[in-house]
Amino acid sequence: MKETKSLFATIVGRPNVGKSSLLNMILNQKVSIVSHKPQTTRNKIAGIFTDENMQIVFLDTPGFLKVRSNLDKYMAKEIDEACFGIDLFIHVIEAGKKFSDADKNIMEKIKSRNLPAVLVINKIDLVNNKEELMPQISEYCNLFNYECVVPVSCKKSDGRDIFLNEIKKLAKPSVFFYPSDEITDKSERFLVSEIIREKMLRCLDEEVPHGTAVYVESMKKRENSDLIDIFATIYCDRDSHKSIIIGKNGDMIKKIGIDSRTDIQNMLGNKVNLKIWVKVKEGWKDKLNMLKSLGYSI
Repeated sequence: MKETKSLFATIVGRPNVGKSSLLNMILNQKVSIVSHKPQTTRNKIAGIFTDENMQIVFLDTPGFLKVRSNLDKYMAKEIDEACFGIDLFIHVIEAGKKFSDADKNIMEKIKSRNLPAVLVINKIDLVNNKEELMPQISEYCNLFNYECVVPVSCKKSDGRDIFLNEIKKLAKPSVFFYPSDEITDKSERFLVSEIIREKMLRCLDEEVPHGTAVYVESMKKRENSDLIDIFATIYCDRDSHKSIIIGKNGDMIKKIGIDSRTDIQNMLGNKVNLKIWVKVKEGWKDKLNMLKSLGYSI
């Protein structure tokens, strides 16, 4: 029997550098939602890569943020928890972006844990002359001794094999912590709620989606049928947001539902009957009981 190896790695970085896209690229499957808007990721999500005698658990995290609400406190807690009990940090940055205070804070977090780290430069497809990356690489490597630097384009799945080969070198002899056919630690209900939230992020204006949460009320397969009935509720802060989410003549909520159903059916491998309601819960981001019921326990 071959010796098995494993590794736990936490993906960190500024908002919108492509942490979730990196996880999805690694797994060749969507487990973490993606949008161009900050704070798309609210929970730490484990993506499990298993290859023969090797298992690597990647933890996707929310982007580092300023805490303004109890929901923000939850996300900050998720980041902190993902930084303990691990073997490696994967620090994701965006090609061509200037070093910032946020980057400094992330590097201090990495240094405080006294763990190795890999630097991943994402969105290299946006840089015409790759030599332009050298000053950026030098700036980061002068501040921290990274195990390696890997340029990637998550959008084009460029650099995936090189990245995985570098990560595999750092794995240590160990048992597998998850069954070899699992790709995430999250339930199907959680993934369904995240898909619906992603479609809102993509369809709605900047302000509205950040004041929303999705709760899957029920999810049940019909007897003697492949059809799954899913009933979900979108909670929002204001009546004005509810009107925007529903849209004129219900056009927006219909679009969100259609777009969500497509991804949910692809994920579950079954036809889906999806019903979505919209309810107003003012100040839900600061109400501890509400946050707990939505899965955001501080």
